[in-house]
Amino acid sequence: MEYLHIMVPVAIIIVAALIGLLFWSVRTGQFDDLERQGFNILLDDETPETKNDDKETPNKHSSAKSP
Repeated sequence: MEYLHIMVPVAIIIVAALIGLLFWSVRTGQFDDLERQGFNILLDDETPETKNDDKETPNKHSSAKSP
């Protein structure tokens, strides 16, 4: 029974710390936008590379003068 004299104050300190952490996270805006991260996976961030035809765009070697 003597361990309760230690465990109860430790439990109260842990609960108080967790409540303080919850209030800190709410105050700093950690829970402001919960849906954006879920929708980010649906967005296409990569732009598709366009295949350029060599006839349409000059090659970097074609502008050099040949000897």
